[in-house]
Amino acid sequence: MACALAPNFAALIIFRFIVGVSASCPVAVVGGIYADVYKNPVTRGRAMAIFMAATTFGPLMGPIISGFIAPVSWRWTFWVALIVAGVSWVPLLLMPETYAPVVLEGRAQKMRKETGNPNIFAPIELEKKGMKQMITVVLTRPIRMFCFEAIVLFTCLYLSLAYAIFYVFFQSYPIIFVGIYGFNYGEEGLTFLPIGVGATIACGLYLYWDYLLQKAKARDAPWSRSEEYRRLPLACLGGPLFVVSLFWFGWTARADIHWIVPTLAAIPFGIGFLLLFMALLNYLVDAYDVFAASAMAAASCARSLAGAVLPFAARPMYDKLGVAWACSLLGFLSLGMCVIPFAFIRYGDRIRANSKFCQYLAQKRQEGEEEEERAARAGAAKGAEVIELPEVKV
Repeated sequence: MACALAPNFAALIIFRFIVGVSASCPVAVVGGIYADVYKNPVTRGRAMAIFMAATTFGPLMGPIISGFIAPVSWRWTFWVALIVAGVSWVPLLLMPETYAPVVLEGRAQKMRKETGNPNIFAPIELEKKGMKQMITVVLTRPIRMFCFEAIVLFTCLYLSLAYAIFYVFFQSYPIIFVGIYGFNYGEEGLTFLPIGVGATIACGLYLYWDYLLQKAKARDAPWSRSEEYRRLPLACLGGPLFVVSLFWFGWTARADIHWIVPTLAAIPFGIGFLLLFMALLNYLVDAYDVFAASAMAAASCARSLAGAVLPFAARPMYDKLGVAWACSLLGFLSLGMCVIPFAFIRYGDRIRANSKFCQYLAQKRQEGEEEEERAARAGAAKGAEVIELPEVKV
C-alpha cells in the first residue's frame, strides 16, 4: 500500500526495501515448516514439489498483470499486489505453531499452570536466551552454514545463478519480444507462460520419479538406499535442460525466425529451473532436518541477492554482446554449475559425514532410537502399552 501511495521515487525505493524484508520471511521458513509437519521424506518432498511449482506462477503473472495494467497507472500494479497479499495473509492468522521445541514450551507452560508445579520446563526454556544468543547463534547460523557447509554453499551458488537468470529474463524479454518482434508489453508478458507450462511438467516428473523410487525401495534396490539418489537425479536432468534452453533462446531470437520458436525455449527452461529447485532445496531439507530453516534462509538470501543485483547488468550485457552471445554467456555459466548435483551424488555422503550439523543430527537420531528401544523393552516387561509423552524436564 505504501508503494502504491509513494509520493516520489526515493520513497518508493524505501517502501520496496520494507516489502523485501517482510516478504523474505515466508520464503525462509517454508522449508522448516515442511520439515516440522512432514517427518516422512516422501510426503515432505511431494509437498515441497507442489509448493515450488505453484509459487513459480507468481513471478510469471507479474509481467502479464503489469503489462496490461501499468499503461493505466503504474500504481495499480501495487494495488493488485496489495489485494493478493491481503487475501493470502488471512489464512496465516489461523496457522498453528509447528516448531517442536516451541510446541513443547507451550505444553510445559500449560502443565505448570494446571499442576501448580513451577519446576516443569521444556528443553528450550533451559537454553540461554537474549540478544547475544540471538545474534551469535540464531542469526549467524545461516551465515555459518553458507561459509562452512559445502552442501549449503554450492547449492546456494547454483540456485543463485538460476534464480538470477530467471530475473534477467524480465529484462531480456522486452529487449527481444518488444524490440525485435514488436510486441506490446501485455503481449510480451504472455510469453512468460511457457515457463509455467515447463514448471507444471517438472512437477509431474518429480512425482513420477518419486513413484519409481518407491518401487525401487520396495524391491530393496541398492541405489534406492542412498540419501543422494532420493532427490539429486532430478537436478542432473534439470541442469542440462536449463543450459539447452538458454542456447535455444539466444540463437533463435531473430527477426527472420518466428517468435514462437524462442518462446517455446521457455518450456525446457521452466522444467530445468524447477527441477533444480525441487531437487536441491529438498536435499537441503532432508540433510539438515531441524536446521532446515537456517539452510533455506541461507539459500533464499543468496538467490534473492543474486536475483536483485544481476539483472542490473542485463541490458548493458545484451547491448554489448547481442542477444545470442549474452544468452550463451549465461548458458556457459550454467554448464559449469551442472557438475554440482553430480558431485553431490558422488561425494555427498562423505560431505555429510564431515558436517558438524549432520553429525549432531545423526547423534540425536541415534539417541532417539535408543530411547524408544528402552521404552519398548520397559513396556514389554510390564505388559503395558507404551505411550509417548511430551518431553519435559522437572
